[in-house]
Amino acid sequence: MASVVGHGALDEALKDRLAIVEERLRDAVSQSDRLADATSRHLVNAGGKRLRPALTLLTAHLGDASRPEVVDAAVVVELTHLATLYHDDVMDSAPTRRGAPAAHEVWGNSVAILTGDLLFARASSVVAGLGPQAVRIQAETFERLCLGQLHETVGPSAGDDPVEFYLQVLADKTGSLIATSARFGAMFAGCAPDVVQQVTRYGELAGVAFQLADDVIDVRSDAATTGKTPGTDLREGVATMPVLLLRRRVAAGAAASSSRDSAQSSRAERRDLGDDANLLAAIDGDLSDDAVLADVVARLAAHPVVDETAALAATWAARAAEAIAPLPEGDVKDSLIAFADALVVRAA
Repeated sequence: MASVVGHGALDEALKDRLAIVEERLRDAVSQSDRLADATSRHLVNAGGKRLRPALTLLTAHLGDASRPEVVDAAVVVELTHLATLYHDDVMDSAPTRRGAPAAHEVWGNSVAILTGDLLFARASSVVAGLGPQAVRIQAETFERLCLGQLHETVGPSAGDDPVEFYLQVLADKTGSLIATSARFGAMFAGCAPDVVQQVTRYGELAGVAFQLADDVIDVRSDAATTGKTPGTDLREGVATMPVLLLRRRVAAGAAASSSRDSAQSSRAERRDLGDDANLLAAIDGDLSDDAVLADVVARLAAHPVVDETAALAATWAARAAEAIAPLPEGDVKDSLIAFADALVVRAA
């Protein structure tokens, strides 16, 4: 986050406060039980972008960023995020996280899930010191995180538009906690309610843009760059935005082809539709073999639907910037806009 900010005094202030948050995080995850201590420290020690606490610290500069509650709030959002990662990696069967073996690969699924629960408990303990409103916001965020994961798992119902359904999943599963991160910073810095509302909206929109960018990165990057195994969602049957757009394209092409005389369809159109259908069939097939998965990932990465997903991420990032248009001009607003833009650059 600090590298995105690009404003000297603000940049240094954020780095200093992030160092405090990092120290507090390590204290917060420590356990008297030896096994629980090792498992709880696993992802903290693996590092990470610390995007959420950095956002809390940044929006706090719209008010009094020196208030001690701001650091506590930053610790809460990162503890909550870390807890979700333990659960997500079990559900996704992800072998790595942040360049290290996922916790379930080291200690098994049950230990990983229970470790996530322990971190949720620690987050709840810290947030309790911030007052009833913070506890309520945290509870509502936790509920949305769970609903987002649940809806992603079961998929859309008959009659739901799969793309719109997925965007709501992203808003719940990712946007909600990023929104709370931005909200807590402004709230505990004593900002006016309209400012708190604007940065909260910004956070949710930026969160969706962030996840759409991740959908692109998942098929166009490698494990050495991202710390995550490419194609994990494909292997687990999770339909991310590129796959949903490919399904829409195949369905639309099939409908158009059947509605007119096949002789009117050009050879190129039939070939493109066939290639898309073949790729979709491969995505829906058995991807347990690493070589097969790598081939499908490469084919999908070269497909226009991934560019369409990147463009969609840019649209959501632009909406996030629009949400904070009323904020006063200055380094904080510039940094928030730069951060939203950086989300898109990740997927370029």
